[in-house]
Amino acid sequence: MSGKGRVSALLIAALLLLPLLPGRALALSASEILDRVDDLYRGKSSSGKMTMAITTEHWQRTLSMDMWSKGKDMSLIRITAPAKEQGTATLRVKNEIWNYLPKVNRVIKLPSSMMSASWMGSHFTNDDLVKESRFTDDYTFSVTGERKENGHTIVDITCIPKPDAAVVWGKVVVTADADEFLPLKSLYYDEDGDLARTMVFSDVQKMGDRILPLSLVIYPADKPKEKTEVHYDQINFDQDLPDDFFSLRNLQK
Repeated sequence: MSGKGRVSALLIAALLLLPLLPGRALALSASEILDRVDDLYRGKSSSGKMTMAITTEHWQRTLSMDMWSKGKDMSLIRITAPAKEQGTATLRVKNEIWNYLPKVNRVIKLPSSMMSASWMGSHFTNDDLVKESRFTDDYTFSVTGERKENGHTIVDITCIPKPDAAVVWGKVVVTADADEFLPLKSLYYDEDGDLARTMVFSDVQKMGDRILPLSLVIYPADKPKEKTEVHYDQINFDQDLPDDFFSLRNLQK
């Protein structure tokens, strides 16, 4: 199986590496960093607004969205524009995912087999948006490159899925600015070793007490004229969100 995968892409971000130490010390540091990076756009809780621009060979469209998250297990995304998509929403609570379709007033529970499917016709998957998988749970990883660019230390970390991991990527290579703790690029390879998609991070700004890229673009390798860009227009961390905010009742509002 190749192509789309379950790795969270809103979210694969900077890998701060301590001075390269051999063996176990480096592995422990990388593990801690990956957990920190997985939560870069989330924190203990978060809320915000983002825009998704989708370009394919045959059409283009832009979606405006509100999003909320709490901890590692709760996420809610609701489309606010355009009007024909307004109210469409995706909810995750632990390992369960639901979509709400306002046109038919119907809630659909997604099977796990649908996590790698496209979300709203974009090049992001359901899992990219609701963030089910985590690097430290599903991958082993090692530093495979280090260099200086414009005075900054740039590192490459190669991630290989564990044998029992429910992911379809054969390999993910993350490139990061280790001095600034910021992601630069992530390459996703299928199980045949072919490049499937590239994610590029840009527009670094300060949001609250964090500095992070506000734009990320996915380029599918087999469709060079296509792309999907997500831009965070606003993001706030450590919001007061009760658990029952992430409910089927609220999904349908």
